[in-house]
Amino acid sequence: MTRALVRIGEFLRMESAAGIILIFAAAFALIASNSPFAAGYASIFETYFTVGFGDGAISKPILLWINDLLMAIFFLLVGLEIKREIMEGALSSVSKATLPVLAAVGGMLGPMLVFLAINQNSPETLSGWAIPAATDIAFALGILLLLGHRAPVELKILLLAIAIIDDLGAITIIALFYTANLDLEPLFYALACLGALIGLNRSRIGSLWPYILVGAVLWVLVLKSGVHATLAGVVTAAFIPLRTPNSSPLHRLEHGLHPWVAFGILPIFALANAGVALSGLQWSALLTPLTLGIAAGLVIGKQVGVFGAIWLAVKTGLARKPEAVSWGQLYGLACLTGVGFTMSLFIGGLAFADPAVMTDVRIGVLTGSLISALSGIAALVLAAKKPVRNSDKNEALGETA
Repeated sequence: MTRALVRIGEFLRMESAAGIILIFAAAFALIASNSPFAAGYASIFETYFTVGFGDGAISKPILLWINDLLMAIFFLLVGLEIKREIMEGALSSVSKATLPVLAAVGGMLGPMLVFLAINQNSPETLSGWAIPAATDIAFALGILLLLGHRAPVELKILLLAIAIIDDLGAITIIALFYTANLDLEPLFYALACLGALIGLNRSRIGSLWPYILVGAVLWVLVLKSGVHATLAGVVTAAFIPLRTPNSSPLHRLEHGLHPWVAFGILPIFALANAGVALSGLQWSALLTPLTLGIAAGLVIGKQVGVFGAIWLAVKTGLARKPEAVSWGQLYGLACLTGVGFTMSLFIGGLAFADPAVMTDVRIGVLTGSLISALSGIAALVLAAKKPVRNSDKNEALGETA
């Protein structure tokens, strides 16, 4: 138990530090996009880079290498985190998982409904319905770190669990609704990779290299098939064993990948995707159905969905409220889940290929995330001034009695 708590603490500290770096990377992208060097900044990510030769060559602009390859590594890490939490962490039992699962489901449905309500008369933008449904773990935990003692550890663990389930929902949405035209031949060969991963897992192979090599081949085949290539990372993670006779391959790979993703891949993604040219923009740009739907989904949909689901779960006895956490702090947490950034921008890129439309997406994501962050900070600062009442403690202990 002590080792698990130490691991959680290390994870939270790294995610929090990564969130702060992510903020600086996003700010740099905004500054670069509105500086005299804006053209040079954009040209870096538009430059084509080719790997391979002949019919097997893969040629993409650097932006897509970041969004397809580097984000596949990010999704590999997300898959490892989901598997670990399900097998031995915050989602390993029904009693532990009930509250974060219900909160995450509410946090996905609320933003979707808000977005669809605002965009119901704009069929050209309806494909962005999933953009405000995502939560950025690193950003949200980075904000909690800045609040120090005002955010108890139980609140951070609950936010982490909600965000991980949120990621699982986003992965499912990408697989089902954001897949291009399928080429079945590469998918047929991808099944052979899947069989190889199953064989490695069943044989309890402890070395990571066989999984990584098969996963790399799987990534190429999935990319060629039209299914989004990042999903190859999740599939690979699902078959890396938690335990083998002599070690834990999953823990080793998660521990090894985490700093590279947190301090490398996510900031690079932010640099490439967060830039918005503000010259010529008018306030009316915030009121287009797409921009407003995303921002309102993140701000209103997340708050109502997450906090409403938690309140209903506790009041009906389906789940227990964390003893050391007040209702005000839970509301602050609900606000912070509206910080969508990384996954929201990623889904936006899948939904819309037009650069002009992506500008609206970026404005909506950045505006909604900023308002959610400030709302969460304000709610948590105010809640920290009020001690958890005895009635709250008794309620948390007795709701499921």
